[in-house]
Amino acid sequence: MKLRAYLVDDEPLALERLRRLLEQTGRVEVTGSSTEPEQAVAALTADPPDVCFLDIQMPRLNGFDVLGKLPRQPIVIFTTAYDQYALRAFGVNSVDYLLKPIEPEAVNRAIGKVETLCESGLFVQPDFQILLKQITASVREAVPEYPERIASRLGDRLSFLDLNDVTHFYAQDKLTYAVCNDKAYCVDHAIADLEKKLDPKKFFRIHRSTVVNLAWIKEVAALPGGMLNIRLKDTKRTDLTVARDRAREFKERVGC
Repeated sequence: MKLRAYLVDDEPLALERLRRLLEQTGRVEVTGSSTEPEQAVAALTADPPDVCFLDIQMPRLNGFDVLGKLPRQPIVIFTTAYDQYALRAFGVNSVDYLLKPIEPEAVNRAIGKVETLCESGLFVQPDFQILLKQITASVREAVPEYPERIASRLGDRLSFLDLNDVTHFYAQDKLTYAVCNDKAYCVDHAIADLEKKLDPKKFFRIHRSTVVNLAWIKEVAALPGGMLNIRLKDTKRTDLTVARDRAREFKERVGC
C-alpha cells in the first residue's frame, strides 16, 4: 500500500518538483498540496495523511506554526533551503530533513524511514505543544536577515545600491563589482562572501567569479560541455555563463 502524503511549500516550483520526485518512486500517493499555510492546516485537519512534507520558512505561518494548529500531528519530513533548522526540525520528531534542492536519493531515504515507522507503529510525540512553542520562538529569533542595499566605495565617497537593481556581481583583477543600471560599482566583498550574505531565493552563484540576480534573467540556453548561457533583461542584454558544475542546481532553482 502506498503512503499518503500531503505537501506544503510556498514556492510553486519546489512543490511541483517534490511531487514529481515522490510520484517517480511509485511508493507514495500525493493526496494534496498547498502553497498557502492556512489552507494546508485545513486540509491536514480534515484528512490527516501518513506523512507531511513541510517547508519551514513560509510567510505568515512557518512550518512549526502549521504543526501547532493541528489537532493531530502527522509524521513530518521538513524541507528547507536553510540547514540551520536541522536540529530544531528533529526536535519536533520529524522523520527526516531534506535540504533544497532536494535530490531523488534523499527522497527515497526519507520514504524508507516513514515506511519503517508506520510498520512499527512507534511514532509518538510526548509534550508536543510544549516543544512547538519553544521551537517556534527560537525559529523566529533565528530567521536570517538579508540586506536590501549594498555599499560601494569610490575614494572617500560611499554610495548605496538597491540590491533589486543589481543585475549581477563579478570578480575581476582581485576586485568585486556590482552591476547596476549598466554601470559597474566596486564593492568590498568577495564573491564567496556575497554568496553567503545575499538572499539565496534572489541570488545564485553561477560561476566561481559570478553571482546573478535571478529576477533579471530573461533567457537560458544550453552551451557545449554542459554549461549554460544566461541573457539578462538589462539594456545591454548581458550574457553570462553558468559553469558546468553549477548548471544542474541552477536549472532546479529556476525550474528549467
